[in-house]
Amino acid sequence: MTESLHNLVKAVNGPMWDWLIFVLLGTGLFFTLTTGFVQIRLFAQSVRAMLGGRRQGDDPHGITPFQAFVTGLASRVGVGNIAGVAIAISVGGPGAVFWMWLVAFIGMSSAFAESSLAQLFKIRDYDNHHFRGGPAYYITRGLGQRWMGILFALSLIFCFGLVYEAVQSNTVAVAAKVAWGWDEHAVGVALVIMTAPIIFGGIRRVARWAELVVPVMAVLYLLMALYIVGTNVAMIPNVFEMIIGNAFKSDAAGGGLLGGLISQTMMMGIKRGLYSNEAGQGSAPNAAAAAEVKHPVSQGMIQMLGVFVDTMIVCSCTAFIILVSDLPADHGLSGAQLTQAAIVSHVGNWGADFLAVILFLFAFSTIIGNYAYAESNVQFIKSNWQILSLFRMGVLGMVYFGAVNEVPLVWDMADMAMGTMAWINLIAILLLSPLVFLLLKDYTAKLKMGKDPEFKLSEHPGLKRKIKSDIW
Repeated sequence: MTESLHNLVKAVNGPMWDWLIFVLLGTGLFFTLTTGFVQIRLFAQSVRAMLGGRRQGDDPHGITPFQAFVTGLASRVGVGNIAGVAIAISVGGPGAVFWMWLVAFIGMSSAFAESSLAQLFKIRDYDNHHFRGGPAYYITRGLGQRWMGILFALSLIFCFGLVYEAVQSNTVAVAAKVAWGWDEHAVGVALVIMTAPIIFGGIRRVARWAELVVPVMAVLYLLMALYIVGTNVAMIPNVFEMIIGNAFKSDAAGGGLLGGLISQTMMMGIKRGLYSNEAGQGSAPNAAAAAEVKHPVSQGMIQMLGVFVDTMIVCSCTAFIILVSDLPADHGLSGAQLTQAAIVSHVGNWGADFLAVILFLFAFSTIIGNYAYAESNVQFIKSNWQILSLFRMGVLGMVYFGAVNEVPLVWDMADMAMGTMAWINLIAILLLSPLVFLLLKDYTAKLKMGKDPEFKLSEHPGLKRKIKSDIW
């Protein structure tokens, strides 16, 4: 039964990703060019907005911009940065890293667009005292297509609330077994027990937990990477040579009209890059919408910065750890085990214990961040505490399922769910792109006037008829 399911998933993934690669890159290029390279122009401003977003504003419904940033980062920075990068390198070669970088740079503009739209169309949830929003909301309110919004919400719930939770717990269980010989069933039960009290506390508890843990885990991993790179600094030019030289291999990744144009290296880099940074996928806007900011563009910039941190910094750390290691060419390792072996080769056996702990922090934070995304979409379809409680039980079930099942099926299911979400969201943000340009123009004009940009719906009468909100 498992083999049949795996074959079905692979049959769907092939044609879906053949086309999605081009749509994903094309959308990112579109927003990069039409916004005048917003990821470069407003990069310094995005850092200032993130660092200045720690304080709660006047509205009790929102979380702080920094909490939204780290909640988004909690979902982004996970096993994709450790296991996903290793899989990309082992299957696609060092050149896959180049495509991860390219997807991240281009995707920063897509992340800016989707998170700005999420802020513009967010709503107040009076029952739970917070803002909520995301693609399901801007598709319904901006495009007037509730059926499409529901389709996106269902795909996100399946993807982030169920499949991705299994991906995270799977990697924790594998790492714990390699490092300490722990039984995967015991690890699964432990993860369920730890996850339950946080997700039953709702998005505010998730945000507070992410604000505390995400910076710590990221710094620990970066320090390890800096130590390894620093002690192998002479090899860095060779690593860049491997990445660039291997990036344009001509081995086709699939069949069909488009499959033959995409190399295995390119395919793995783009897939794993998208899985890790989520740019254009429609996930991070769900966290972005929950923040209280004066201008939608402010949170768009902050989430754009999240893509940079995730891929350009954290994923690159994993890539360099692996590529400067002295592992034999025929090591036969992949995923977290490859990263684990690479660290051990640099620092000794305690490196396996270190990575197992870091993997737990990364994966557990992602389980929590993913849940925050899914909760908003469950409430979009039907705001009912009984339905939400049943969904939470389903999340816990998938956390256990992932811990005790094989890697290939779980990762391929993640690719299928991610692809479905990305298709819907990319179409939506392209159709709503005039609103992105309006927001950016309004923000930059006020910035040039020396003002602290504040968006006022009353200044845009045409938009006021569409949004019908008292938030702005």
